[in-house]
Amino acid sequence: MIDGLILAFEFFSRLPLRKNVDFTEKNISFCVFFMPFVGLCIGFVAAIVFSLISRLDLLIASFLTVTSIVILTGGLHLDGLADTFDGFFSNRDKDKTLEIMKDSRIGTFGTIAIILVLLGKIILIYKIRDITLIAIILSLGNARLATSINISHRNSAKNEGLGFLFYKSKPLKKVIISMILYIILVLIVNPFNILPLIGTIIFGLAFARWSDGKIGGLTGDVNGATIELGEIISLLVFWGVAQWI
Repeated sequence: MIDGLILAFEFFSRLPLRKNVDFTEKNISFCVFFMPFVGLCIGFVAAIVFSLISRLDLLIASFLTVTSIVILTGGLHLDGLADTFDGFFSNRDKDKTLEIMKDSRIGTFGTIAIILVLLGKIILIYKIRDITLIAIILSLGNARLATSINISHRNSAKNEGLGFLFYKSKPLKKVIISMILYIILVLIVNPFNILPLIGTIIFGLAFARWSDGKIGGLTGDVNGATIELGEIISLLVFWGVAQWI
């Protein structure tokens, strides 16, 4: 379990952990188990950044918060977002779409997706009032839980790559336990926080279905895109909840 936790931080963050962990299916399945909790840790650091800077200026605090998230994740998921949008919006067949996604060069649709996602996060964090800190923290956890749910029951589009490693680890049972623990945590903090989580999971399932239609399953890039877009959806629902309550 500890190796799985370390692997999760090494996969999904750039936090300075220096320990060699074997890429066994057991370790990878525990890595998927810990995905939402790694998100919470990254969100906690980002929330500290927002808390410190927001005393001086809210807009700059929002910008630096999103910047800190990019730094803490190494831009890994943004890369997946760009590759996914370049491929999916090319309107080609499965093989050509996968070929485009594998290309290291970024295209028009990928560039647009990155700009809109980063700008959207900055605006939403800036606009959310009173529950900004918890929204930042939970949005990162929510997006990764939604992605881990997809990984646990969706097919891999390829027989290679990061997405295939996750698929082979068969983490369904561990993800169910992870989801139960995460939901309990969310409800303890505030029952209203379940709404952004539900919205993010529904979006994640819909995005995975779209990916099935495009390339016949998931890839590491699609998982990264789900995380980035899931954070946006979660923040958007948090903004709506803030208006309502």
